[in-house]
Amino acid sequence: MRQATGLIEVTTERQGLLDVTPQLSRWTTAQGMTAGLLTVFCRHTSASLLIQENAAPEARADLEAYFARIAPEDRSAYAHDEEGPDDMPAHLRAALTQVQISIPLVDARIALGTWQGIYLFEHRRRPHRRSLALHLIGA
Repeated sequence: MRQATGLIEVTTERQGLLDVTPQLSRWTTAQGMTAGLLTVFCRHTSASLLIQENAAPEARADLEAYFARIAPEDRSAYAHDEEGPDDMPAHLRAALTQVQISIPLVDARIALGTWQGIYLFEHRRRPHRRSLALHLIGA
């Protein structure tokens, strides 16, 4: 059994879903393992991770719109707004999603379904540099 760890830095340009599958696939392939488990951890409180539809852009747009409705940017609704009107809604959206995901590695590939992609969900409006911690265990 082998293990590998690493960090991937991702630059977000806007609020919304950013497909990080290609970067994760490249990193995983470079480790030279054929079977195992990849864990991805988002090291932030205002961004999260999702495995979601990767073919229809409308699905991603609908997800973004849904989260805007359930955690709206309304300064009068929250006490915590030190970094602007998107501050507390970003924390709420991250709390409702996940900051860690695990995906099997099968035949040297991340075992996603046909229509699945791995997304960093940026919950803040301005650009950010996000860090994903990676751990791969396998053979």
